[in-house]
Amino acid sequence: MKPTRTRHVVLWLTVIAYMITYMDRAVISTAIPFIQKDLHLDTVTMGWVISAFYVGYSLFQIPGGWLGDKIGPRRALTVIVTWWSLFISLTALSWSAASLILFRFLFGVGEAGAFPTATRSLSRWMLPAERAYAQGITHAGSRLGGAITPAIVTWVIAVYDWRMAFVAFGVLGVIWAVGWFAYYRDTPDAHGGVNKAELELIHKGLGGPKTRTAQSVPWRQILSSRTVHVLCAMYFLYGMCFTFYLNWFPTYLKEHRGMTLKEMGIYASLPLLAGSLGNLLGGLASDYMAHRTQNLKLARRAVGIFGFLLAAAGIVPAALTADPKTCIAYTCLGMLGLELTVAVSWAIPLDIGADFAGSVSALMSMCGNIGGTISPVLMAYLATSYGWDVPFLLTAIYCVAAALFYLRIDATRKIFANPQPIRVAAEG
Repeated sequence: MKPTRTRHVVLWLTVIAYMITYMDRAVISTAIPFIQKDLHLDTVTMGWVISAFYVGYSLFQIPGGWLGDKIGPRRALTVIVTWWSLFISLTALSWSAASLILFRFLFGVGEAGAFPTATRSLSRWMLPAERAYAQGITHAGSRLGGAITPAIVTWVIAVYDWRMAFVAFGVLGVIWAVGWFAYYRDTPDAHGGVNKAELELIHKGLGGPKTRTAQSVPWRQILSSRTVHVLCAMYFLYGMCFTFYLNWFPTYLKEHRGMTLKEMGIYASLPLLAGSLGNLLGGLASDYMAHRTQNLKLARRAVGIFGFLLAAAGIVPAALTADPKTCIAYTCLGMLGLELTVAVSWAIPLDIGADFAGSVSALMSMCGNIGGTISPVLMAYLATSYGWDVPFLLTAIYCVAAALFYLRIDATRKIFANPQPIRVAAEG
């Protein structure tokens, strides 16, 4: 009997969720010039609006990851996606900077649990040899979602207005949440679409059948892990870098490089497309290296270091060139390198965190998004005071520092020497 491939359907459902997260985040970056004009907001004020999302997102990373570990990814992701879809839609009702900040904060609260819980959702389904690939393809999906959003949003704005764009993307999230709850189960054993052969394959890869009961997250062990400390510091710097591009790059192209709305919609997408490729290549390269060398520490570390150094090598000439299209080309190279690091960064919580991978990844993601909270406002002040070159060059410095942190990350240093099995009642 050939194994069914239900785990791959689960993976692709997760990929779509990741796409929607970044589509919803990228709506505002494309709409910024129109929101500013409609609500009479300056660049620094918009920086605070953008940061409001990351404040909510950072503060609720750990509660979001805990929710996934506590009630299971099936119910947790359904609640999480429905929540954030509601508040992305309500953004259309904004009438002032204060109302925008409130809606963005509550949207961030909802999205906070998405990646940690999605990581947890795969921990009982994907084989160890598929983990970096799974993280690569899911994060590639998120960047692809962000890449296609500017073109969609510019079209919606041209036909309707900026408010309609937020409503449309909110509806998409609700549709996904219904499909997820109907199809996904927290363990393969509870899913009617998994045949005996696939179940045996998963059990063999994961060391036997695993079920789940509620138990306390061992935060003392997690917080005392040196690998977790370095992982969080590295991801803080990643968050500083990535949020600059996600939130300010379309505005940079329009204001500093003089692009039209149509050109901005096209060229703002290219770095995120390069990032999608980087996510895929990073996950595949790390899993391939781990398989060939049987050295997981090297496989995770080498890809992370190379990616950050490549990012720095692309970012510097992108800032200094006078030609807009050359800037785009170097930015694509920089984003390719930056995103090479993501799949391995998110595979490491699975490598070291066992059944508490959701909580470990939540802690890492929280630190990344503290960086993401600081970055939009900091970059807005720097761009306003010193010009747009300074934020680019500072981002390159962050990348070099993150590569140095990766030298100290050891994916073989398990947090729990003897992880306990978790049991859960059968799902309907």
